[in-house]
Amino acid sequence: MHAIRTISRTFSRSTTAQVGIPFVVDNDGKTERVYDIYSRLLKDRIVCVMNPIDDFFSASVIAQLLFLQSESGKTAINMYINCPGGSVTAGLGIYDTMQHISAPVATWCIGQASSMGSLLLTAGAKGMRTSLPNARIMVHQPSGGAYGTAADIVIRAEEINRMRKRLNEIYAMHTGQTVETIDQALDRDRFMSALEAQEFGLVDRVETHSGSVPDT
Repeated sequence: MHAIRTISRTFSRSTTAQVGIPFVVDNDGKTERVYDIYSRLLKDRIVCVMNPIDDFFSASVIAQLLFLQSESGKTAINMYINCPGGSVTAGLGIYDTMQHISAPVATWCIGQASSMGSLLLTAGAKGMRTSLPNARIMVHQPSGGAYGTAADIVIRAEEINRMRKRLNEIYAMHTGQTVETIDQALDRDRFMSALEAQEFGLVDRVETHSGSVPDT
């Protein structure tokens, strides 16, 4: 006879971000454990990318992916993305980890996937990249400032151009578009609806739900 699992929840307020973080009590009939909501989702192989991407947040996501890979290199990981973008290098760290592990990573866009968020969205396993109907996807070229000597500014500009070329190649590989098409699309901020992102090749499907019609 299977034990009945019950889950209750409480809320704890973070002193740093001042955002309530839910805690859940997981009871399988034998033991009772308290998890913060993200750790509980991790048990079900769900990773949430719902912050601007910086080195600290990137390290957390990478660690979660590596942990799930160590548990199973075959079972899919579901990555839910609601992200405004962030650091290119931090985002590429997550991207490289997604490509490095053998466990397929299914990506889901809820809310928005902008800038590096859109790159992580399209980097999901082929056929497993999904947008919810009212999500917004935005792509653009990398940006950055430079200061110092003239030589330093030139070096910085060359690095931004190199990074732009590499991002174009990554988007092209995952969308099926040509590098030239990607370069034109990323020249300025380009916003897409879920259906437009599907047509462009950033996602494979748009999942509709009751009471919601895809934004055209």
